[in-house]
Amino acid sequence: MLRSNLLAVTLTATFVAPALAHTGVYQVTSFSAGLAHPVSGADHILAMTALGLWAVSVGGRAIWIWPTTFVAAMLAGFAAASLGLAAPFVETVIALSVVALGLFVALAVKAPLWLGAAIAGLFAFFHGHAHGAEAAAQSLIPYAAGFALTTAALHAGAIGLGLLAKGSTGKAALRATGGIAALSGLALMVGVT
Repeated sequence: MLRSNLLAVTLTATFVAPALAHTGVYQVTSFSAGLAHPVSGADHILAMTALGLWAVSVGGRAIWIWPTTFVAAMLAGFAAASLGLAAPFVETVIALSVVALGLFVALAVKAPLWLGAAIAGLFAFFHGHAHGAEAAAQSLIPYAAGFALTTAALHAGAIGLGLLAKGSTGKAALRATGGIAALSGLALMVGVT
């Protein structure tokens, strides 16, 4: 049953919203807009889910350090974009984050704590930059608070699912979910120009 639920959540996340939903597509002027934005595109949902599942598969302090690092670096990327700092290949790196994080789950990659945090931080900076490039100057703090809260909630949900998946069936379902995320990330990359 858990395997079916994970598969359904992943497929829904993939097909519910358009990929690459950044830069000027949505209203970004409030806390509620910030709350809603991370769940408006498959790229963010898949990356957050994969990071949470990967942290669970590694275990220990990765379960809280990697998601915390992600949120902090995402806010740094948001601030950089809000200040006008340009970053190259933002959408490409976001799509790559889905592929890489999905593969880490699918292949059960056991990275050292510092390396996983560095990877999470790198990808997060680009996710945050995309958010910062969209935000209106009068709403930076409420919008950032909203998307940071939803991002943390997506991590927590994935961690919860990962912790519930015990035994070989649960682990196989998690790895399959990672594979689906990686394939979805490749599909997002095809759409990157």
